[in-house]
Amino acid sequence: MQTVPLLETRNLERRFGGLLAVKDLSFSVGRGEILGIIGPNGAGKTTVINLVAGIIPPTGGQILFKGQRVDHLPAHARSHLGIARTFQNVRPLEDFTALENIMVGALFGRGQNLAQARATALEICELIDLPHYDRPVDNLTVLDLKKVEIGRALAAQPDLLFLDELMAGLNADETREMIAVVRQLQRREITIVVVEHIMAVVKELTERCIVLDGGTIIAQGSYAEVAANERVIEAYLGKEA
Repeated sequence: MQTVPLLETRNLERRFGGLLAVKDLSFSVGRGEILGIIGPNGAGKTTVINLVAGIIPPTGGQILFKGQRVDHLPAHARSHLGIARTFQNVRPLEDFTALENIMVGALFGRGQNLAQARATALEICELIDLPHYDRPVDNLTVLDLKKVEIGRALAAQPDLLFLDELMAGLNADETREMIAVVRQLQRREITIVVVEHIMAVVKELTERCIVLDGGTIIAQGSYAEVAANERVIEAYLGKEA
């Protein structure tokens, strides 16, 4: 009996006027997998996240989640079904503490009451190792702000989590700490899609990668396989990869 992928796109397309940002894109993500999506700037990576999360509608193709089409559903409905994402540019709610920011995800993503949302947020802070959760967000480090971004997404209790360039702006030690956090999430049986430019992170975390260029897949497979692909080297990694 064939297992239904957690997420599947079929011939997905997105046009912005005359620009075809995503073209005939078909891929799947299995339950419990960490999939990497890589490619040069403008390849369509964040557009794919926005399409799956419901931020923008497709102009063609299908998106299936748990075997059911969701491309017609608004973002909040997809969130309730179990799709969450972080944003490349972290924008926490100002004048709120880290804990209160994470509570927002539980309040609106899962409809919990204040007491439930606080309990959920405290559990998440422990999971992601965020000890300074009672501090206002403007007193947090870049690493802690990134953790708040993850925490807010986790508060909606997703089955599928997109991480959009989560490691950007972190130093080597902070990156290693964040990799450990992502591994923790996988152990909690959350399926993860990592969109990332730092190839060492992609190599460390992912089991499989797809490479986008011009909104379409030019290669897919393990990191070793795509890193050795001549088309990928020419379009993205460069000759020294």
